[in-house]
Amino acid sequence: MKPALAIFDLDGTLVDSKRDLAEAVNATRAYMGRDPLPNDLIYSYVGNGVPLLVRRAFGSETSEEDIQKALVYFLSWYRDHALVYTCLYASVRESLERLRSASVRLAVLTNKPTDISRAILKGLGVSDFFFRVYGGDSFHERKPDPVGINALLAESRVTRSVTVLVGDSAVDVRTARNAEISIYCVSYGFAPQSLIADPPDLLFDSMLSVTERLLENDALVPQIPNLANLS
Repeated sequence: MKPALAIFDLDGTLVDSKRDLAEAVNATRAYMGRDPLPNDLIYSYVGNGVPLLVRRAFGSETSEEDIQKALVYFLSWYRDHALVYTCLYASVRESLERLRSASVRLAVLTNKPTDISRAILKGLGVSDFFFRVYGGDSFHERKPDPVGINALLAESRVTRSVTVLVGDSAVDVRTARNAEISIYCVSYGFAPQSLIADPPDLLFDSMLSVTERLLENDALVPQIPNLANLS
């Protein structure tokens, strides 16, 4: 079966946004009188939404009042600096064009705030590929809760058997499992090591490879992923 609906994660899957996120975290830490954190450490905090990113970046010893103050500053700063370094990963635009030409409906489901997500996609010139973009503030729960997947299935009138989620982390895998849909992951994203404990249906080293697989007749037949390059 070929997919009728492909749902994409954003950060670490479609766009490389890690440096802008790290800059935003450290700008917020400076505002709060804290020293900067290493970028690689900040990257490991990404994937569960901005509130948790900020909490992780400030630690459990920080008061709730200061967390909320930092969160407000982070969102304000990041909205103005979300496209300084952020770019599409290689072959993403070509892949989206090929999928659209094959009549696959495309959507984005991310834990990043919706307005920032839409601004990034528009700024990178790919917003028109997606019939819907849902973020971490679109529903009462974020990924890995399946509420976003269920909403997209209802809107597109597509069945679970011909739907696939494309992501880069265990959060995406658990989201797909909770929604009972196929899950493909890329190995170049923010949290590839998390896929060892939560393996996807298939793992790819490029978005073009994902697309080529999705356009095959047996695209959604379950297979054993190759996780050797993650060990």
